[in-house]
Amino acid sequence: NPLSLVHFNSKPILSGVGAARMCQLLLGCTTMALVAHSAGFSATYGTYCMFVWCFCFAVTLVVFTLDVTRLHGCMPISWDNFTVAFAMLATLMYVTASIVYPVYFLRSECPSEGCEVRNYRIAVTVCSSVCCFAYGAEVFITRAKPGHVVGYMATVSGLLKVVQAFIACIIFGALANDSEYNCHIPTQYCVVVYSLCFAVTVVVVALTVSGRTSSLRFPFDRFVVIYTFLAMLLYLSAAVVWPVFSFDKKYGTPGRPEDCPRGKCPWDSKLVIAVFTCANLVLYFTDLVYSQRIRFVSHSAA
Repeated sequence: NPLSLVHFNSKPILSGVGAARMCQLLLGCTTMALVAHSAGFSATYGTYCMFVWCFCFAVTLVVFTLDVTRLHGCMPISWDNFTVAFAMLATLMYVTASIVYPVYFLRSECPSEGCEVRNYRIAVTVCSSVCCFAYGAEVFITRAKPGHVVGYMATVSGLLKVVQAFIACIIFGALANDSEYNCHIPTQYCVVVYSLCFAVTVVVVALTVSGRTSSLRFPFDRFVVIYTFLAMLLYLSAAVVWPVFSFDKKYGTPGRPEDCPRGKCPWDSKLVIAVFTCANLVLYFTDLVYSQRIRFVSHSAA
């Protein structure tokens, strides 16, 4: 009976990770309360920010509760891999929310609702920004350290997988925002690259978090290295193709059109995709270098 295993565990509270999670819960609850009370949110960007704060708070509360009661032992997942992967994801989500919210809802002058609303929005931005560091602290504490045996998601390679998938989601958002990728076959190829790499990266993370890697019929570490190398090549091709067919005067527009509305300009979406394609290319290259280093050390130690 799982209920017979329930007993209070003070270690998660007294540890550095426990302190970080309590700060996350406190700041997350404060942020949501401020937004609901007077700061407010609206449109797609505001809804995204509120989703981030609610989602991260809910999952953190569940993680903290399961850790304190030790019920996480009943979960059919690799708990350490799951918690560090979520902490990395929450850090990235909070960073974007802490940037998006003030950009769209905070102005130097008082809004029509009054200066009190502006003050509340400043407080929301501050709490959300500080919470980024709380989640980042958990990642820093639980990351792989020399001489310690940890799960794959706690390594640099595992953490980079989360960042790669998150950046791919940003690219998908820009693609959906009237990016005109259907105008050329090469840009459609880039979309295939983004989708394929994202799907495989999510599968790698899911297999690791579920603890199913040992049951596979092939060496998981070698598969990850080979996939990372192929993904780097695919992103390299996309980093060349996308800017050419988006900003070259023969196929696209080199400069931003003057009559392009803010927030709904295809040129802006193309620029975002180009920047984050290069960012993911760097991440996959870094991932590959680190993975090769791990394999070399393991082989030498053997």
